[in-house]
Amino acid sequence: MENPEEKKLSITTETSNFTAALKEFEKLVELTAIQKKEERLGLYVKNEDTIDYEKFYESVLELFGPEIKSQDVKSFYRKLSNNPDASVDWCEIFGYFLSEEDALASQLDEENLVFLISRKQRFPLSGGRKRDVVKCLVKIPQLNFLIIATQKGSITVFNSKMRVQANINVTDTSWITGCDYLPQLKRIVAVTERTIIIWDYKAQGNSQDSCFVIKPVDHCLLCVCVVPITDHLGRDDILMGDDGGFVNRFTLSSDDFGLRQSKHKRKAQSQILDSKNFKSVKRKLHNDWVMKINYIQPLHSFGSCSLDSTHSFVLDSLKRLGDNTPVREFSMPRGANTFVYCIRANVIVTGGDDKILRLWHPNISTKPVGKLVGHMFSIIELVTNEKDQHVISLSSAKVFRVWDIQTLSLLQVFHDSQGGPGDMQIYAMIFDQNHGVLVTGSSVIDMYPLTRMIQDTKQIPHSHDRDINVMVYNRTFHQLLTICSESIIKVWELETGHQIYQIFDPHGSNVEVTTAAIDKSGFVLATGAYTGTVKLWDFGSGQEMKMLFEGKDWKEDDHCLSQIAFVTTDKKNHYLILALEFNGKIKLGKEGDPLLAVVWELPEIMPILIQGKQVISLAVTSNPKTMNLTIPEVELTSEDNKPVVLNISPGISMEVTCFDVLIKEGYNMIATATVNGIIILWNFEMSTATQLHRPEDAFNLNLDLDPTRLKINSILFLFRSKEYARKMSQDSVSSSAQSGGLQSSKGSKSSIHDAEGKGQSTGEHSDGTKGETSAGQKTEKDVLPNIFLNELPPPILVTAHEDGHLRLWNLEGKLLKDVLPFTKHSAISLTTLYTDIYARVLLAGNMEGHVILWTIGSFLDPPHEEKKFKQQIAWRGHALKIVNVIYVEDKQVVLTCSVDGSIRVWHARNGHYCGYFGQRRKFELNQVSDFILPCDVSERPVEVREESKYTEKKQKYEYPLVFDRNKWRKMSSFSLLFRRPTPKPFDVNQEFKFFKTLSSPKIRRTVLERSQIGNKEAGIIFGALHIYRVPSPTSLRFLPLIGADAHKESSENFQGKKKGGRVQHTQARRRSLRRSLAPGVNLISAFFPPIQK
Repeated sequence: MENPEEKKLSITTETSNFTAALKEFEKLVELTAIQKKEERLGLYVKNEDTIDYEKFYESVLELFGPEIKSQDVKSFYRKLSNNPDASVDWCEIFGYFLSEEDALASQLDEENLVFLISRKQRFPLSGGRKRDVVKCLVKIPQLNFLIIATQKGSITVFNSKMRVQANINVTDTSWITGCDYLPQLKRIVAVTERTIIIWDYKAQGNSQDSCFVIKPVDHCLLCVCVVPITDHLGRDDILMGDDGGFVNRFTLSSDDFGLRQSKHKRKAQSQILDSKNFKSVKRKLHNDWVMKINYIQPLHSFGSCSLDSTHSFVLDSLKRLGDNTPVREFSMPRGANTFVYCIRANVIVTGGDDKILRLWHPNISTKPVGKLVGHMFSIIELVTNEKDQHVISLSSAKVFRVWDIQTLSLLQVFHDSQGGPGDMQIYAMIFDQNHGVLVTGSSVIDMYPLTRMIQDTKQIPHSHDRDINVMVYNRTFHQLLTICSESIIKVWELETGHQIYQIFDPHGSNVEVTTAAIDKSGFVLATGAYTGTVKLWDFGSGQEMKMLFEGKDWKEDDHCLSQIAFVTTDKKNHYLILALEFNGKIKLGKEGDPLLAVVWELPEIMPILIQGKQVISLAVTSNPKTMNLTIPEVELTSEDNKPVVLNISPGISMEVTCFDVLIKEGYNMIATATVNGIIILWNFEMSTATQLHRPEDAFNLNLDLDPTRLKINSILFLFRSKEYARKMSQDSVSSSAQSGGLQSSKGSKSSIHDAEGKGQSTGEHSDGTKGETSAGQKTEKDVLPNIFLNELPPPILVTAHEDGHLRLWNLEGKLLKDVLPFTKHSAISLTTLYTDIYARVLLAGNMEGHVILWTIGSFLDPPHEEKKFKQQIAWRGHALKIVNVIYVEDKQVVLTCSVDGSIRVWHARNGHYCGYFGQRRKFELNQVSDFILPCDVSERPVEVREESKYTEKKQKYEYPLVFDRNKWRKMSSFSLLFRRPTPKPFDVNQEFKFFKTLSSPKIRRTVLERSQIGNKEAGIIFGALHIYRVPSPTSLRFLPLIGADAHKESSENFQGKKKGGRVQHTQARRRSLRRSLAPGVNLISAFFPPIQK
């Protein structure tokens, strides 16, 4: 025990350390508050000491450790950023505001439990005897089989669907006590009280014939396990524990089974083998029964437990069984009934009659590292869930307890209440890691599924009660905002998927919110409604800031907002909002002191474009209110501002459907697309509006065709700024310096950017030569693309069309690429587009719920090679239309939302489903989960793979089988070939000798010698063919008969065989050959050498 003075000293030291951490935290909060105040006044200049959220979060982790929750840090940072003068308390960083009622309700919620007891499945024992119970359960992950051995001698193999694959009833008076699978011998081993049973479950016929019994044994065998050693093929070692405290090691080889049984000496009983003929070794390690034995492969040791209080648990190498060296022993009161090893935590958990679970380090046997108390009865079985780091314990009263092995906390308690304690005693329990199911065996087989498996596969993902209209991502706080058609705003945490807050009816009762946007800083949210009103919100707190009121003469249908976007400005806390109305008008709203106000509207230029003019000149107005705006107010020149009479059908729609803004690196442009497929580029630097593309029948009305067939649903700028290009350049240089330009800085972690990064780091110049120094080291100019060192490539426009095509354009209106996404379906309308901040990935969603991902980083560099625009993967994420799709770069996940009301998360690299926002369990974004699909999706992801340019495409030829005469001569005499009568119609030759003589053709490796061509005797056609001479020609005697007449004549000649019949047959055969060919042409002399008698 620790000395009281030492304990008091350690407590004092911890207190002083925590006090020092609090003082440092107060300094950090003070510096952050000063910085936020200066930012609000516009006096702060960013430098290396700027405290953003990432730096603030890392500083808090250094002070208080990793136990701090990121959600609590984000809430504290938002509060400090929104109001630097507000009073803050250090307790808030630990989440003191969480109430106990919410935590209790969360624990009682069934969906938050580890195992979903209401979805338990029960299977009866197939072919079992009366009052029989399961004694052993073994899961074979490689074969996806489940082996069940009952007490009275029934061994059954089940597949993944719990259907019986093989079964045997062992005719032994002793009870089965354990079983396991032999991976090398491909057989099942089971032990009874007196014998060892080896069963070949794949053998056909009587199951008793494929069963071997090894006896006698010295003691009553109680448990068995297999040592998974793969050094020796055809050999398996098994470990067995008995009632004398001995641990036995048996060596089984393939020579001992299978070859001893002859086909002619089969017996309808088991083969009995003498145990003395097997190599075995044993050692007494316990003073009581050996309850369980297992080989722990990561530790290269075996473990055995007993009811002995002194030698309760033994863990040591297999070599200790053959000598008398002391072994590593663990002692505990009343011994141990079971044990289990957790690989990731590197602890061994034991349980016994003292009702306490002990956690041991494999190298420390004197004292356990932890204890878990809670069971009221003896612990009889333990299993682990390695993926979730859970330990499941079972007591003799059929009470299950689920523990978190990392925090040593109790997660769930449930009881098998069906049947009495003695009627259905549970003797065996395993956890299926592949399917997430807990399997128990008594007089029946019960399966308890994990709650997350039911949520992922059987429950319909549900995030909103109505259709989702908007989904936007806040990069600053790593949070997601969604709005449904019921006008409910929800903010979600990306890392966990949990909801942070929600706002009901943000624009008033029964007013639908149709669009939203978040500014670059992440602190301000803008929402647009069906009535045309716009509101600004504080994103952190959800408080309303300012509002653009509805006009008196507005009509809801005309001013309904379909898209809004923030426009970057030089001034702090001044916001410009660009809004697109349903009627196609684009307006710019400016933040005033009390309210938002519309300052200008883009002029109507469609009548001028109808007249055929491609480029329209614009003039900047002299309005003083709009002079200093980022996007100035423009108007048509006097030449174009004239009334025009339009000669088009009034039924043609020309409204703007979408737009995108590009204001950076000297560009100040807006790109718009219309219902009839026209793309217009507004260039405010050059004061022009250019028509980039117009379909041929854009102004033609055809009632037989869909009026929206030319519609463009989304438009997007693809552009790399200098900031992101410089960052990519630094990453390329650092990764090249560390790994020699062959590996990325992320090591072995695969990414959708890996192949593209390797292509950009080759360092080849335009003339094809590699720029390397004389020492063989690459310089920075060789590692980086030239476009990063000289100038940035011009922007590219990408459009998503109603006809399902994706088209890319340059700023001159030239079509660079026309793509039809590959989704195993016909063309489906594309609904949305998204690209990351580095413009390396392009995502699209379509009308039927598919998500398509392309890599486009290399394509942006001139000359825009089509081969560099590659589709990586496509998968179906929803059963209905996708509204928005977002790619998160740091997590490499894709977020999708649909009109089905769900927000789902996917791994971008392989399209694996992670979960949905609103589920109880947390996301596992950093590790690739098992491949599962939502209940409403049945299609697997489609990965597009290309052939490597370094591998040649070789055509594979499949040669047919040919008749092998050597095999035929060995099987039957040649004379029997002509004695057989002519087969009648529908007669079947039952010998099948012809098929047995078929073989693959022998391809000659040497070139045949060619003679002169042009044989007059063979005719014009055959004489003009090349004639090859075979070194060993085939004799004419072995050629097949040509024609039915020849076969008939040869059969008649052999009916009455006489002396010299061989010569007669040869002559008759030659006559039949000449008769079967064309008259007057001797082909035999032309193609074959003469036969010597």
